[in-house]
Amino acid sequence: MFTGIVQGLCKINKLERRENLLQFCLEMPDLIEGLVAGASVAVNGVCLTVVDISGSLVSFDVIQESARVTNLGLLREGALVNVERSLKFGDEIGGHILSGHVSGCAEIVRIVQDKNLREITFSVDSELMAYLMHKGFVALDGASLTISSVNRALSEFSVCLIPETIARTTLGQSKLTKGDKINIELDSQTQSIVDTVKGILRDTDLVQQLG
Repeated sequence: MFTGIVQGLCKINKLERRENLLQFCLEMPDLIEGLVAGASVAVNGVCLTVVDISGSLVSFDVIQESARVTNLGLLREGALVNVERSLKFGDEIGGHILSGHVSGCAEIVRIVQDKNLREITFSVDSELMAYLMHKGFVALDGASLTISSVNRALSEFSVCLIPETIARTTLGQSKLTKGDKINIELDSQTQSIVDTVKGILRDTDLVQQLG
């Protein structure tokens, strides 16, 4: 489990694409203490298992399906990624609880940069919009954020970044641009509530039809 509080921007030291498998090493000097093979680490919000540790280099394997449905398949050597170590009992939960199971990718529609503020608008598949609420939670590349606006007609939503988020996450990088893909994990509590209500409404409609 994770909290969506990005602990570091880490650089991809090496990346290899093999048949049905993507392998890469991250430089994690500030996050290496206590890390062991088999541990879970969120990389751009995707829960991955540590395969090997060599000094400050940490290796991960990404299966074909994960590379396909997330932006990990688009990574290149030298790129920076958001990294969060797994949650420990007693840790402060500054964001919201995340599983690291990404729902898909959101595409950047526009970026508005102003003094001490960056607003990013994303488009998503229409079926995900039911779970995105104004002032609700969403995780983007593993960063826990609050949704600032929702446009259901266009299947778009926006988030506003404060200077700390701009400085500490990939969402603040100047090279980020329109069309870039960002991993999105929906808030699990919102999903449960929405799906429960949908189920009740379907059952009620069925009873009325049969009655």
